[in-house]
Amino acid sequence: MKQSAICQLALTCVILATGCQSTSIETQTQTSSASAQSIAAPLAAKIPHKTNIHGYELIDNYHWLRDDTRSSERVISHLEKENNYTNAMLASSEDLQSQLFSEIKAKIVKDNRSVPVQKGRYFYFRETQGDQEYASIYRSLKVDGSNPELLLNINELAKAHEFYALGDIEVSPNAKLLAYTEDTLSRRIYTVRVKNLETGETLKDELTGVQDGVVWANDNQTLYYIKKDPVSLLGTQVFRHTLGTSQAQDELVYEEADNTYYTYLSRTKDGEQILIHHYSTESKGVSVLAANDVKAQPKRLINREKGLEYFVSKHGDWYYILTNLNAVNFKLMKVKVDAAANKANWQTVIEHQPNVKLEDINLFDNHLVYQSREQGQSKITIRELSNNKEHQIKFNDPAYNVSMIGNNTLSRGRVRVQYASMTTPKTIFEVDLNDHAKVTLKQDQVLGEFDSNDYLSERIFVTARDGAKVPVSIVYKKSLFKKDGTNPLLQYGYGSYGYTIDPGFSISRLSLLDRGFVYAIAHIRGSQMLGRPWYEDGKKLNKINTFNDFVDVTKALVAQGYGDKNRVYAQGGSAGGLLMGAVINQAPELYHGVHAAVPFVDVINTMLDESLPLTTNEYDEWGNPNEKTYFDYMRSYSPYDQVSKQAYPNMLVTTGLHDSQVQYFEPAKWVAKLRELKTDNNKLLFKVDMEAGHGGASGRFKSIKDTALNYSFFIELANGRL
Repeated sequence: MKQSAICQLALTCVILATGCQSTSIETQTQTSSASAQSIAAPLAAKIPHKTNIHGYELIDNYHWLRDDTRSSERVISHLEKENNYTNAMLASSEDLQSQLFSEIKAKIVKDNRSVPVQKGRYFYFRETQGDQEYASIYRSLKVDGSNPELLLNINELAKAHEFYALGDIEVSPNAKLLAYTEDTLSRRIYTVRVKNLETGETLKDELTGVQDGVVWANDNQTLYYIKKDPVSLLGTQVFRHTLGTSQAQDELVYEEADNTYYTYLSRTKDGEQILIHHYSTESKGVSVLAANDVKAQPKRLINREKGLEYFVSKHGDWYYILTNLNAVNFKLMKVKVDAAANKANWQTVIEHQPNVKLEDINLFDNHLVYQSREQGQSKITIRELSNNKEHQIKFNDPAYNVSMIGNNTLSRGRVRVQYASMTTPKTIFEVDLNDHAKVTLKQDQVLGEFDSNDYLSERIFVTARDGAKVPVSIVYKKSLFKKDGTNPLLQYGYGSYGYTIDPGFSISRLSLLDRGFVYAIAHIRGSQMLGRPWYEDGKKLNKINTFNDFVDVTKALVAQGYGDKNRVYAQGGSAGGLLMGAVINQAPELYHGVHAAVPFVDVINTMLDESLPLTTNEYDEWGNPNEKTYFDYMRSYSPYDQVSKQAYPNMLVTTGLHDSQVQYFEPAKWVAKLRELKTDNNKLLFKVDMEAGHGGASGRFKSIKDTALNYSFFIELANGRL
């Protein structure tokens, strides 16, 4: 998110926050008076870096912490000092961290198999055994997964790496070859490898520097993939690779010239077409290639239009098109494949409803299943294509998370659904499309003494300062909750990109609930919890509504007795980290502690730098600060720019050195500025995973250690031990 206008680097050092002068740019230290022993808090040197724009001279004293190579000794040294300081300050919580890790791990089923998903004549599933960190990939000719064939042993693949992430796995149409993508650095830069499933041999083909998605052509010899720009890390080029040839010989099939678009690949469910998805914040569409023609060139379904969004599903000779064409909350249309280029031929299948957002569809031979959202609640409806008769699948929890998954075959007679609530573990079930009989295939088991009846979830609405009604999902342990303002409260939020955080189940969260915490998700503006207008009212020049909503929810929850006003905590990551930074500038007195994970906090500098990932693609989300109207508005809430001389809550800031989405130097600079200006003696802790990226540690048990650290921070604060 970023592009500098006129910048200068001044090499002169200036007075540090302690009042001492430095003749170098090495990190200084500051003693924490809150500790029983003297522990030095790192203080970064101040070296002015100037940017002139719109008549302003912006001075960034901590720009030097940016090192795109991640090899600068002075930067690495500073980050290591931050880690050492954090470890020292949290040393008293190490026993609690170990306890949390053990109790969370003890609730997880070690031998765990996913429900097999049909693709072609095989059923594919993942399975972990014992203390394995990763699930391996299997397939079977039987629906129950019996007599399985091992396709990929992920634990073996990951063994030589500190970090390992399996991206996409795609079996060739003849089921004899497996293409998979892997990331070993946590930068979301993948390598494609191909395995011969008949011989077990890994082919010599190796495609580097790619996005995680790959698609096979129907000749079983041709792969489509997306090459990433090495600087911006955006996937802009679609290549066609023939097995047995070098990557240098691959044919460029499509190149995205507009840097506000992301590019993705998929195949239609019938396998006849390959889709190149063009995805920007406010415009979406596809180009089409014939999967049977390895010389095919992509053709736009229709010409791209600013503000027009559509998603395509193919059903025989028809396209079903989910679109916002004259429909802010989307509607469903259909058109003959050979007539799709003219929107006048599109026919309405499901009308637009102003108060109901149409979110997803799945097509089967004789049925359409669609998911919609009304007043924040999702519902799934089965429709017969021949007569439009409908049946709605019912859900009983007050707040829940539901989606359609694994429906890869048009001929299936059942729709598969995944369901969870804040008190109900993830459940996979299928509903017969004809008689609507429901069969539960699996519910995740929670080991130990877990009983869902011991917990209660609620869904309430809070009136924000401008009158908007903000949905809030709440969960707590019934025996430990009195609604008298004595419980510690942890409030989570995100509120960006139209991404809706539905209330689901978390095994790790039980460790908080069992200690008396109330957990709340504030479904603030910027998501689509209440439809597309809820998103529009929380982006660009309406972004501050997101922050106001979060603060207003906190005040309301305390006023209604859900939390102790002296023990309110907040948590958010990525764009939710921006939320954390904004609310502590606006209302720091409300929060006793805050965890900001991989936080996007340097809004102006990031959005002015077009060389960084996400910048140009996100102009329609945040605005383009090269335009003064957006610059002024964004600067008014940018957490880094708005840090001031005031008291801040206790804070834990976490990031990964190799984060490709929110670069490590954003939180590093933010923490440095907070150390300089904050007037309190509260904890300010910065933890940098020197191996991980945006998603944190890899492996199912390694990631629990991160959770244990985060939770211990809140628990120790709540009990007055930190």
